Amino acid sequence: MRTISFLLSGLLGLNTALAAPPIDKSKIDAALGGIIHSNALVGVSALVYQDGHEAYYGAFGKADREAGKPMARDTLVQIFSMTKPITGVALMSLYEQGKFDLDDPLSKYAPEFANMRVYAGIDPHGEMIYEPLHRLITVRDVTRHTAGFYYGNDHSPVAEIYRAGDPTNKRNTLTEEAAKLGSLPLLFQPGTRWLYGPSVDVQALLVERLSGMPFDKYLQKAIFEPLGMKSTRYVLQPKDKARLAALYDWHPDGSLTRQPDEKAFEFNTQDWPLKPGSYGLVSTLDDYMRFARMLQNGGELDGRRILKQETVKLMSTDQLPREVVDKGFLPTKGQVGFGIDFAVRVHPPANAQEAAGAVGEFFWDGAQDTLFWVDPQNKITAVLFTQYSPFGKVPLHKAFRDAVYSGIPEALAH
Repeated sequence: MRTISFLLSGLLGLNTALAAPPIDKSKIDAALGGIIHSNALVGVSALVYQDGHEAYYGAFGKADREAGKPMARDTLVQIFSMTKPITGVALMSLYEQGKFDLDDPLSKYAPEFANMRVYAGIDPHGEMIYEPLHRLITVRDVTRHTAGFYYGNDHSPVAEIYRAGDPTNKRNTLTEEAAKLGSLPLLFQPGTRWLYGPSVDVQALLVERLSGMPFDKYLQKAIFEPLGMKSTRYVLQPKDKARLAALYDWHPDGSLTRQPDEKAFEFNTQDWPLKPGSYGLVSTLDDYMRFARMLQNGGELDGRRILKQETVKLMSTDQLPREVVDKGFLPTKGQVGFGIDFAVRVHPPANAQEAAGAVGEFFWDGAQDTLFWVDPQNKITAVLFTQYSPFGKVPLHKAFRDAVYSGIPEALAH
């Protein structure tokens, strides 16, 4: 019926977009509440906007089980990799100012990366083989994880070199991290693979170099202050601790144990030299929703423009070359490509095991199972918070997505 209506509206020359059915709040309550009632998670909260208006808010369980503190709208959580899209927006605000082009060599702005080499295997004597770059790393490569950097978190021989170099140590500044990364071999030739790594820290370095400001100060000036994101930051203030959610470790028997506070909150309770672009921010549902709504609105919210509409479109368009077939874990996110710091859905869900989602949506998530997405087609923006690891052990994202899209057949597997 929606398809017929859409065709008719086109024949009649109407410009009005067909509205998606209203969000079914009861289904989201059932999905999230059911997970908490089954003791699969300690706490969860979610906020959904539809067509510019709040369509759903819900909070279930505890932000801190041991203290009996309920999950609430103003609960602060560590968003981990949901920091990355914020970094991308900061960098692209400088792109709009003409500070760089995406296909510029990275070394034009960061000479630390001028003489890179690529790991090419082990020779018969057990020595590492390196080869020169086939082409230079570009800024575009560091926005889409095709530069060749990686975290050294596997068992390959080059991983030992990365671990010894320890470039992402929180005692390093972004400049020191870049110097160490630049001295290490790339894992693959730029533009040939998609592999999650510290590229977004390099984006943060570019923000510093191109703006002339410390990265965290630029975020505050260019994004947080104009959007009214008053609770989003790297370093917690004393007043924040009462609102901060505890972190929990999931175990194969389904139990959840609390991480010791000194481990869980170590990064955010001290002012470390490193302000990484790839992780580290704390935020609230409403703060992050303001960021997401800005993207939904084409770069503007409440009269404050952060990006141009065409820049948001560029960021939310698949940037991966056709020849990139090795995409790491990205296919586990669905039928997606990758834009500038977002996964981008390019096909509807392929089967019932895949979470619901709409073609054209862009999204990312965080290590403690947080999630957000922007769906321009259905004008839906969603933020989901919880705090546990390892990622994805509870089918929370699928349950939430399926509930949000329960009335939109096009977003469900057929």
